[in-house]
Amino acid sequence: MVTIDNLTVSYRQHPALHHISGQFVAGALTAVIGPNGSGKSTLLKSIMGLLKPSGGSVRTTTPRSRIAYLPQATEIDRSFPLQVRDCVLLGCWSAVGAFGAATRSLLARADAAIQAVGLGGFEARAVGSLSSGQFQRVLFARLLMQDAELILLDEPFNAMDSRTTAALLDLIHQWKTEGRTVVAVLHDDAQVRAHFNHTVLLARELVAWGPTAQVLTEPNLQRARALAEAWDDEAEICHSDEVVAEPHP
Repeated sequence: MVTIDNLTVSYRQHPALHHISGQFVAGALTAVIGPNGSGKSTLLKSIMGLLKPSGGSVRTTTPRSRIAYLPQATEIDRSFPLQVRDCVLLGCWSAVGAFGAATRSLLARADAAIQAVGLGGFEARAVGSLSSGQFQRVLFARLLMQDAELILLDEPFNAMDSRTTAALLDLIHQWKTEGRTVVAVLHDDAQVRAHFNHTVLLARELVAWGPTAQVLTEPNLQRARALAEAWDDEAEICHSDEVVAEPHP
């Protein structure tokens, strides 16, 4: 579903991702892990087209309208006066547009999505009044409205309580049974082993990519840590190949 070919992405001309290649398996749950600063979020933003590569390419077989992206919670402004139902309805923005009205069927779908994440009765609550766990559930309900083929999640369980994490993991497994492809940036190795059948291990460069049991080995984890300890952000600028930008279908 997604092919990464010799991808390099740089900030201030220093690589955050360095010559990464691999393919995300369609219909699989894939975790992206690695030390802090290893390029995990950069990889997801590159797939979304939010960052321009310094070299290499990202190719997808899925139209942009069928890709859903959930950024880290710290990147989301919760101060806007928006009710839970309206926030969830933003998931069908591409179908309704800025001036379209939510139909009765869309409102019913939104309420069903809110129920599915365990927030029945919260439809009229302001999102700013919710706890971080409740707000994350709202964002997952919005993802349900998008009906996406490819779902990208950046640290979806960060600072979440165990009950919320378990509920959201259930939704992710439901997406897998529906044939959807999920790529999630995670930090908990035990969680990855228990729930994600494929893993990408990054340390700015690719350490390993494949079935989780083959990737999360002690030698691979040690190599990722060693690479992280050797990072030098003052090193000579990396001159990559010419940029190859692949448009979405």
